[in-house]
Amino acid sequence: MNQEEILRPAEPVGAEQVAEATQLLQKYKAGKAALDRRLIDNELWFRMGHWKQYKNRMMEGKPQPSSGWLFNSIASKHADAMDSYPEPCVLPRAADDEATARTLSSVLPVVLEQADYEQVYSDTWWRKLKQGTGVKGIFWDPTARGGVGDIAIRPMNLLMLYWEPGVMDIQDSPNFFSLSLEDTKQLEERWPALKGHGGSTLDVPRYIHDDSIDTSGKSVVVDWYYKRPDETGRPRLHYCKFCNGVVLYASQNDPALAGRGLYDHGKYPFVFDVLYQEEDSPAGFGFIDVMKDCQTSIDKLNQAMDENVLLASKQRYILSDTAGVNEEELADFGRDIVHVAGRLSEDTFHQMQTAGLQGNSLSYLNSRIDELKEISGNRDMSQGGTSGGVTAASAIAALQEAGSKLSRDMLKSAYRAFAKECYLIIDLMRQFYDEERVFRIVGENGQNRFVRFSGQTLRPQPGGNVGGVELGSREPVFDIVISAAKKSTYSRLSQNEMAKECYQLGFFNPANADAALAALEMMDFEGVEKVRDRVRANGTLAQQLAAAQAQLAAFTAQLPQTNQPQTASGGRKALAAALPRPDTAANRGMNLNRK
Repeated sequence: MNQEEILRPAEPVGAEQVAEATQLLQKYKAGKAALDRRLIDNELWFRMGHWKQYKNRMMEGKPQPSSGWLFNSIASKHADAMDSYPEPCVLPRAADDEATARTLSSVLPVVLEQADYEQVYSDTWWRKLKQGTGVKGIFWDPTARGGVGDIAIRPMNLLMLYWEPGVMDIQDSPNFFSLSLEDTKQLEERWPALKGHGGSTLDVPRYIHDDSIDTSGKSVVVDWYYKRPDETGRPRLHYCKFCNGVVLYASQNDPALAGRGLYDHGKYPFVFDVLYQEEDSPAGFGFIDVMKDCQTSIDKLNQAMDENVLLASKQRYILSDTAGVNEEELADFGRDIVHVAGRLSEDTFHQMQTAGLQGNSLSYLNSRIDELKEISGNRDMSQGGTSGGVTAASAIAALQEAGSKLSRDMLKSAYRAFAKECYLIIDLMRQFYDEERVFRIVGENGQNRFVRFSGQTLRPQPGGNVGGVELGSREPVFDIVISAAKKSTYSRLSQNEMAKECYQLGFFNPANADAALAALEMMDFEGVEKVRDRVRANGTLAQQLAAAQAQLAAFTAQLPQTNQPQTASGGRKALAAALPRPDTAANRGMNLNRK
């Protein structure tokens, strides 16, 4: 059976189709073997255990220092990513969907929180920085919420994922495999059909650990995703789970999903977030691949320097066999007397001197460290350090802002991947949120409000008819804009300082509203629109106040002038008499009584 027949099986999925899928998986594994070796190697580098790769007997007994420059760079990038945790904002493409978009903007963060997305986001970023690619899986878990079902988001191990070699996008791969290693006994208890089907021919690559991990009692479970076009030519996503050649579940064997597919969106439920893109591959390379050579040079220089310091701090002697010196007493520094048989001379006994470190060696080491900082963009300024006499707060802020452009570029790619994840979540809501659900939303003022939501609002809506002609249905379509929900302490401090500067410059003085608005039009910072609205409102209030004062002055000028000065109470009474009274029933009654 060829690949096209796997995509379009004429009969339900069985042992024959699984055998063909297993052969195809072996081809995919062979095409990804080099990437798997690099992933295993990078994990050692991240744990600073790369000396295990140097299998050289000459290295035994020598210092094996592992400096943390590479690790510090990766940890700093991960901290930048967590400071810019994403938050979705759903925008409608049609006016009819504006209310639904607002509801989705409130509901999506709650769904992400219930799926423990922050932990998934953190784990994926570690793998993105180490391996060059972070992968998240967006699934529907029918067992969640007591059987009601809900969306599950999981960080995926790139070492266990396989696709057709040569494709740039996994959606272009005709098949996609996700492997996992699970306990055989638990699998047999869940699926009794597995009993007696041991001895799997599949093998999975493993990371190198310090502990010994026994995998003899485990089996490889394969999640096989593939696309098959329906009668209209639209690709339908199907799913088959098998282990040791036995089909555990297949969507094509399920009458409810045989013609519909697993997910209505028809896409593989995986999102790849690439750090540095490689051609003809959905996976990329990360910081370790770029910095490992420089880190190797730093560690070998540290090894040579440590060995030199140890040799220079230890007394060593050149001793001839004819010197007659008691070697045990000479090597024992606790003895005050060393016995000698015969007469010593410089030819038979003298101390060995080890030259100390040279200044150029230290300079070369520092230059390699600076090179690694430049490569990773992890300069001192980005971590709050100062150099070159820079002490002004504004100068430090400008240097930190310029030094964080690499982090901002990485965040943009992560936000694009996050938008794809949100689209998949909305599609799963549209398909599986049959029952109305209640979500607790925390407002800006800290008050709770409860929003009811179901997938019915996301499904195609009838378009009505014109002149007896049915217009069909229209499915709501949305745009997703990503912003940072969490800011670093430095960002909050910088924005607070800007607010104080605006106050000191008189931006919030109503009399300066026009000038302040002109300045704010040329400024760009987060929340600038709210500041413009506040300044514009202050200017409007100032204009209303000036108009009221002018009207009051006009009324005052119309008061009768007398030669005798009026008291303050008399002036208020005259002003009250001159001002027009509201046309109320009480006033009309008082006027009639006066008549």
